[in-house]
Amino acid sequence: MLKTFQNMLQFDTWLFLYIFELTDSRFTKKLFYTISKSADGYIYAVCAVCILLLDHQRGVAFLMSGVIAFSLETSLYFLIKKSIRRKRPFETLEGIRFLIQPPDKFSFPSGHTAAAFVFATLVGTFYPVVFIPLVAFASLVGFSRIYLGVHYPGDVLAGSVLGILSARIGLLSG
Repeated sequence: MLKTFQNMLQFDTWLFLYIFELTDSRFTKKLFYTISKSADGYIYAVCAVCILLLDHQRGVAFLMSGVIAFSLETSLYFLIKKSIRRKRPFETLEGIRFLIQPPDKFSFPSGHTAAAFVFATLVGTFYPVVFIPLVAFASLVGFSRIYLGVHYPGDVLAGSVLGILSARIGLLSG
């Protein structure tokens, strides 16, 4: 079991280094920086208000599900982060620098990815026509966090699972 876990960590580090070494282009650095910053959270609140105003009947259910889902995701995110305390790649790997300021000290799980998947799952459930583009956006958010040097791929994977599960629970409860 321990050997399997060590192999997973080695693969996680290898995949991080492979993705991070793609950071030569100034355009892609800017693109992924912008994608990452767009997931800081304010856009989700603006979208929720727009949905509430433009489609009041579904908007109320969406808002209730969203409050539950984001509350659960945020609570679990902080609990997991404080329990695991995984250092960020730039703290453990020589020659790695972050290309975006991380919002907190620890790496696991990726909160930006979790929130993006909560949003994609919620909106995609209420409006299926946008589900695929929103999942693509959430996936790009996760990739951007690796590309910018602040998360390992495993952090992003855990964030996506946390986001999807939190959204599903919010949808059942809301």
